[in-house]
Amino acid sequence: MAVLIECVPNFSEGRDPLVIRKIAEAIQTVPNVFLLHIDKGEAANRTVFTFVGIPDAVVEAAFQAIRVASRHIDMRQQQGEHPRIGATDVCPLIPISGITLEEIIPYAHQLAQRVSELLAIPVYMYEAAATISARRNLATIRKGEYEGLAQKMQLPNWKPDYGSTFNPRTGATVIGARNFLIAYNINLDTKDAEVAKQIAAEVRESGKKVQEAGVWKRVAGSCKALKAIGWYIEEYEQAQVSMNIINFHITGMHTAFEACKAAATKYKLTVTGSELIGLVPLQALLEAGAFYAPNSNKEETELLEAAIKGLGLSDLSPFLPEERVVEYCLAK
Repeated sequence: MAVLIECVPNFSEGRDPLVIRKIAEAIQTVPNVFLLHIDKGEAANRTVFTFVGIPDAVVEAAFQAIRVASRHIDMRQQQGEHPRIGATDVCPLIPISGITLEEIIPYAHQLAQRVSELLAIPVYMYEAAATISARRNLATIRKGEYEGLAQKMQLPNWKPDYGSTFNPRTGATVIGARNFLIAYNINLDTKDAEVAKQIAAEVRESGKKVQEAGVWKRVAGSCKALKAIGWYIEEYEQAQVSMNIINFHITGMHTAFEACKAAATKYKLTVTGSELIGLVPLQALLEAGAFYAPNSNKEETELLEAAIKGLGLSDLSPFLPEERVVEYCLAK
């Protein structure tokens, strides 16, 4: 079995096609690396790249992409809907075949050290590569975002894993090792971001804080292994529940979608469809297809069609499995 890993770096630029092209070129110039997908979001002002290859090559491509981003993205001027702390906001390494999650961790630290030493960018490690358990969660590291980063770095428990000097141009980068997650947004028939935030709090695992008898406590949401926030996307003129499905075997796309539909009815709203960010494993769509077409013949094409229709994946733009399914992209 070939040893392959995936890298899905998120850059805080979704509006300048020249910068996005330069990052793509930096990735594509590295041998034994295959750029599978580029997902650009203007309102979020964020672009997600997906590429795979042998570990050393992927680490090199990630470094070159971060280097280009550091030259062309100035966080002092960056604005967008998506939470972020740096020009290269987050850069995870993910096992695909012939390698375990634990075996990827040294590659993540190798990349982080290079980024810190050669590009003067402070780096925090997260998920399986975290050196401090309280930093495993990306949202915890991002809290305060870029605007609060300089002050946050001065706190004793928020010294970066690599580097110690605040870089006002690039901010910080979060690098780690994790398993595959699905970045997935649910579209609502409203422009009200506050309602989207309420729905997100009802479905995400961490839930929300409520006050009972003068005491605040946290009430868990309906879906495990799910992170979610709410926002308004101007280019769509819609609010969305923006989610990361951490483990689709625990909470599938259809489970998250139906949970949002149920929560939306409480606010007399309708879910109009959904949007995939980046790529998705074939199995996740097949499981969704089986949910929406329980009496089907279980043929792959039929299940994919049922998933696309049931989840409303073509709500904003046509969903093409050959361009969005990991296995199909790898087979090209």
